[in-house]
Amino acid sequence: MEVICLDLEGVLVPEVWINVAINTGIEELKATTRDIPDYDVLMRQRLDVLRKHKLTIKDIQSVIAGLKPFDGAFEFITWLRENFQVAILSDTFYNFASPLMKQLGYPLILCHQLEVDSNGMISDYILRQSHGKRESVIAFQSLNYKVFAAGDSYNDTEMLSQADTGILFSPPENVIREFPQFPVTTNYFELAAEFVKASKRKLNLFK
Repeated sequence: MEVICLDLEGVLVPEVWINVAINTGIEELKATTRDIPDYDVLMRQRLDVLRKHKLTIKDIQSVIAGLKPFDGAFEFITWLRENFQVAILSDTFYNFASPLMKQLGYPLILCHQLEVDSNGMISDYILRQSHGKRESVIAFQSLNYKVFAAGDSYNDTEMLSQADTGILFSPPENVIREFPQFPVTTNYFELAAEFVKASKRKLNLFK
């Protein structure tokens, strides 16, 4: 049996924090895991910016409510689920994910949780577990699944390295340069073809 593990933001949906930055005009919130490899450093920076500008969780959720998956993402997920088991492994938060998961047909997502105070301010974040993407792949492999994974950022590279097959999807040039061992795909057709090649089963290609 085979499991596909996908990152969420940058692979299936737009980057939430970049869209928050665009909507609020706060440039500091444009930083993502494509820019800052250390997730804790990135999140502490984000929490400091939110406190400074008094942005609440509802402010962020209102931005997310207006986001849509990338063109073809729903069809791609549907094709994947017809041919593989599928899990979304993301460093987003359950507090954010629900509207996006609804538009993708509610695939399984494993992510994190935010702590929110009585004023609606995000006070902290709680990891589901340390190195959660890699550990999820290890858990699937312990159940005798082959794992094929795709992501676009620094925080995906542990997952890609642990997987039986790891693939970059539309990554920035800095990630391509630093991780030349992973094949690079730029659209869902190419990514689906890589999964089919890794599977070695006779599958209909994604159209």
